[in-house]
Amino acid sequence: MPFLFSLLVIALMVGALVDIIRREDSQVRFLPKMAWIIIVILLPLIGSLLWFAIGREYSEAGLRIPRMRPASRTAPTRVDPVPMRPVDNRSTEEQIADLDREIEEWRLRAEIEKRRREGGDATNGTEKSAS
Repeated sequence: MPFLFSLLVIALMVGALVDIIRREDSQVRFLPKMAWIIIVILLPLIGSLLWFAIGREYSEAGLRIPRMRPASRTAPTRVDPVPMRPVDNRSTEEQIADLDREIEEWRLRAEIEKRRREGGDATNGTEKSAS
């Protein structure tokens, strides 16, 4: 009888080792595959029973569906496609001329705003006294 029990334990251990080795990493729960192998070798009966009870991932429908492993615990990032750069058919000289015009426009706007503030202060004071 002890001989039969030893054969059953060895058969269970070999079956568990074959099952662990043939499983993908995504189908192993709670510990890495190497840790399960060490547990089953060092504690053949308890390790094999633990493997089949909690370490093995059983599929619900009986189909082997590969699962994606979570890469990290961070929030998923959305990757947007790279937008196409606008095509500018103008020559370098034309682009520089446009920039010069923009600079001149901003300078004139600043000057108008400055005059408006200076002239507005003077007219505001005279308007108040006339009222």
